[in-house]
Order: sequence, then C-alpha cells, then structure tokens
Amino acid sequence: MRSRKPLLTLLLICSVALASESRLPFSTIFKGQDQFNRLVAKAKTGNWKALPIGERTAAVGQALVGTRYKHFTLEIDNRIESPSANFQGVDCWTFFEIALGFARMLNEPESNWTPERLLHYIELDRYRGGQCTGEYLSRLHYLEDWLHDNDRRGLDWLHDNDRRGLVEDLTRDLGGRSVPHSAREMSTGWRHYRYLASNRSLLGPLGRMEANVSSQPLYEIPKSQVAQIEPKLRSGDIIGVISRERNGLHSTAHVGLALRTSDGVLHFMHASSPSNYGRVVVDDELSKYLYRYRSDSGILVEISVSLSLRQRDPRRPAITLGLLDLVQFREQLF
Repeated sequence: MRSRKPLLTLLLICSVALASESRLPFSTIFKGQDQFNRLVAKAKTGNWKALPIGERTAAVGQALVGTRYKHFTLEIDNRIESPSANFQGVDCWTFFEIALGFARMLNEPESNWTPERLLHYIELDRYRGGQCTGEYLSRLHYLEDWLHDNDRRGLDWLHDNDRRGLVEDLTRDLGGRSVPHSAREMSTGWRHYRYLASNRSLLGPLGRMEANVSSQPLYEIPKSQVAQIEPKLRSGDIIGVISRERNGLHSTAHVGLALRTSDGVLHFMHASSPSNYGRVVVDDELSKYLYRYRSDSGILVEISVSLSLRQRDPRRPAITLGLLDLVQFREQLF
C-alpha cells in the first residue's frame, strides 16, 4: 500500500494557503496603534471601567474628538471582508462603533485591552448574527438593520444567555412614530464602494438585502419633539439621524453619540464630514443641530445594554423573566 504522507502534506499546504488567502494582514485591518495605546492609558488613568456603559462610551468618544474624518474606512479590500478599526481616520459609523466597542472591552481584565480584543467586539456589533463570514454582505450596512439585528440578539441573550447583541431601541418608548422607509443608498451609489465595484455579482444580493431592510418598520422621533425628550437622553446614547427624501421616503443618514456636558446641555458628538468640520466634534445641542439641515426629519435612539442587573437602564420597563431564566441570567453576571 502506497504511503499517504505526500497527499496529506499537500492537503495541509493547500489548507494553510487557503486560510492565509481568506485573512487580511493585521496592518490592513488595524491602523493607529499609538492612538490606541494613548486611549488605553487614558482609560486606566480615568478609571473608565468603573463608569456605567453609556458614560464610558461617551468618555471614549470625547477622547476621540479631533480625529480626522475619513471616507470609506471599511472598504479595505476588493474581496475579503474583515473586522477592522482605524484610529487615524473615522467616519460617523466607525466613530460610534469604536467608542462602543472600546467601552465594552473595558469590562475585561486590563491584560485583554488589546487591538485584537477590540476587533472582537467590533465584529460582534458590525456583522449579522455577530459573526463575520468573510463575505461583504455579512456586514450590517444600514443603521436600521444594525439596530434590528443587535436588538434581536439582545432579546435572545436574555433568554438564551447569548451575549452577542446588547443594544436596545428606545425610539418608540420616547414617542417615536413609524415613517415610510427606503434603503437604497448602496445600490444607487455602488461605484463608490470598493467591494461592489470589484464584484458586480454582489449587486443582486445587495438589492435583495436592501428590499428586506426597507420592509422593516422605521421609527423616528420628529425633530420638532426632540427638545421635549432631550432631558430623557443620556451621555453615550446612540443617536441616528433620519432624513426625508424628496419622494417622501425616510432613511438613516447619519449617526453619533449623545453627550451631556457639565452645564446640563445635551450635545450631539459625531464625526463631521469634510464639507463641515472634517473631524470628530462635540457639536450644538442635539435639537438645534437637527434644524441645521432641512432634510433631517428626526432621530432614532439606541442604548447599549449593561451587563449588570444593578445597572439596568430605568428608561426601559423591567423585563419579566421566568424563575429558571432569572437564575441562569444571574449566573452569567456574577
């Protein structure tokens, strides 16, 4: 019988080569080690870990103020999709995403405050079901889809001890109303996206994904009512800005974080595009910011869920669990 060693060796070489081709170099997926190290140092000095998750997220966001705005920071390859972070330049999405992921990372021992661990939390947030498959469309490309997926996984976590989704939608609780909805930005401007321009076969699946997102209800708090609910908002709340298009349909257009300053004013903190400030800024009072742009019709509000029953956000009604669910829930926390 002939030896199978050469065949096994060849299969091993091929599998290693295939694995390496499906991964991007670390220098591609993570940029800004010095900025990251400074942020870790500030977190230790300021004892950010002791803060509630919302205030912690806001603290990270404030530390990123001044970071330059950079378009398409997630378009890092022609084919392979991967969790990534760039501290040298952010857009509105990656700003809040890095702030939230970094804040969650601080729940872990300081020895785990590493770029690799941050990318783990970004993967949980950024991808459908909390997992990047290497495929472009495993990423949650629309804020409302991101919210729906993370909110659903948050409810699953309560009942199944799955920690992959820890975001809750407060929009309806704060008086949000349903608005006509359309998600077509990527199909319309596909030439601007590196992955799509390099692989047009994605356009069909993308269109189906957008149709699914558009079929989901979108709730907004009209900007005329934002001043009334501002006292209920807290630092670190995720604020999605909704715009009304000429055809009467609404879509998510921008995102940032709420920041309540020492004078009690609730500001909008965000990565502002080059046509405005071109960097991360603490902008005007949220309700006033919305009137800067005629097309902005309102907001949606999301909160990051704490991992402790002792820090349950009082703005959400208490969730009634069965006795077994509660015991399992507490075992996961303490």
